[in-house]
Amino acid sequence: MCGLIDRFGFIHNKLEIKILILFILRRIPEPIALDVLAEQTLCDTGISYFEFSECVAELIENEHLMEEDGKYSLTPKGMRNGEITEINLPYSVRAIAEKNTSALRIAQNRDAMIKTSHEAAAETGCKVSLSLSDGIGEIAAIELIAANEKQALMLEEGFRKNAESIYNKLIAMLIE
Repeated sequence: MCGLIDRFGFIHNKLEIKILILFILRRIPEPIALDVLAEQTLCDTGISYFEFSECVAELIENEHLMEEDGKYSLTPKGMRNGEITEINLPYSVRAIAEKNTSALRIAQNRDAMIKTSHEAAAETGCKVSLSLSDGIGEIAAIELIAANEKQALMLEEGFRKNAESIYNKLIAMLIE
């Protein structure tokens, strides 16, 4: 038994790992960081991080994946081949990956609807712009003046965390 690796998961070779990576990325609307992709891919105990890293490098080399600014996404070739091959993944692995990517997809969609930014405003601190979209168009936009950049960043973070609640409270206050 020396030198053999016990594999308890359903994924047993690099081809299956590559198919799983393509499966995951087909379900996520935005590019993701390598650590997030690893977390999603290592849902099966038969996969090691070393094998995952090798597979990502090979998928990039074979033009199935692209990396831009530290984030990974599918190329058209990867999208096409992922669609064709994903049926070869064991059902239990597909189900777990689908569940895990669903939560990530929801978070990415929410983040895409919330925009925040700030810029220095002459003599008054920072002008902070916050907006919320419903996926069709902007439904609320607020501009505030913060005393400094630290406060501007705090306002942006607070809005990102609570955008829907802030919107609902604002509407309720305006209707009363």
